[in-house]
Amino acid sequence: MTTQNIVSVSGGKDSTATLLVAIALETENLQAVFADTGNEHPQTYEYLDYLEQTTQTKITRVRADFTQRIAGKRKFVETKWREQGVSESVVLAALEVLQPTGNPFLDLCIWKGRFPSRKAQFCTMELKRDPMLEQVVMPMMGRGDMLISWQGVRADESLNRRYLPELDEVGGGLFNYRPILKWDIPAVFEAHRYMGIKPNPLYSQGMGRVGCMPCINCRKDELREIALRFPEVIDRIDRWERMVQQASKRGAATFFAGSNAKHPRGSIADMTALEVMEIASIRQAVEWSKTARGGIQYDLMIATDATACSSAYGLCDSSDDAEIAREAA
Repeated sequence: MTTQNIVSVSGGKDSTATLLVAIALETENLQAVFADTGNEHPQTYEYLDYLEQTTQTKITRVRADFTQRIAGKRKFVETKWREQGVSESVVLAALEVLQPTGNPFLDLCIWKGRFPSRKAQFCTMELKRDPMLEQVVMPMMGRGDMLISWQGVRADESLNRRYLPELDEVGGGLFNYRPILKWDIPAVFEAHRYMGIKPNPLYSQGMGRVGCMPCINCRKDELREIALRFPEVIDRIDRWERMVQQASKRGAATFFAGSNAKHPRGSIADMTALEVMEIASIRQAVEWSKTARGGIQYDLMIATDATACSSAYGLCDSSDDAEIAREAA
């Protein structure tokens, strides 16, 4: 029986450190896999190319495909929505937009008729876990190999991860291995330096996390940095909100609808869908991100230099990292 080692790589600091550990240990039958959500920043794709070239490790790209599920929803809308008394204008609007775009994140949201939220974070399962299982893991398991899935998970990231074991058996010869589970953030970046690998430049441009841009869980200051440095990202989400709105039976969909923290009026529980669209769109969330605590007035101390180095992890203290940020800008 052959042991296959699969490292999930996102372009972020933790998954990169995990890959570097596997390389440093001279792990045999090593395969790196990147699940492309379609909501990544171009610099992340460039960073993956850099990792491939620098580490001499091929990174396989996988993507979810929602073509069949969107087709199924079209049939459902054409029949069931009309039977349920949904207005013809809403039905026609949904049918107009229920076409695969080829972008996994957008197609997922069109199919669902909504964006993911903190309480319904289906994006991780649909865009990352399932494509990895279906396109990489399951075909290998069919050969009878033992599979070790290396995961860049750290215990101090969340309560749910605090009690995870370093190694556990899923079944069928598949094991989850979390080699950096007990590491702290400085250790993660030290692994980069030790192996001569630069961190993703987005970490020197105000991003606390690297993956989806924006992530539905992004912080207020992170959203502000995105709007300042990458206004095209906000324009894209604005377009996506309008498309997903058409695919929604409620006639409304906002990127941050699942988070009370992304708009100034508090809970949306008692609001209609259109009221939510009015106050919680991506444009409104960006305006809110520019305010001081409480969201009442604009914060006059906010930085406005889109080329300055900004890092939540102290990377700007390094001249090399500052240079990365300048080059990326």
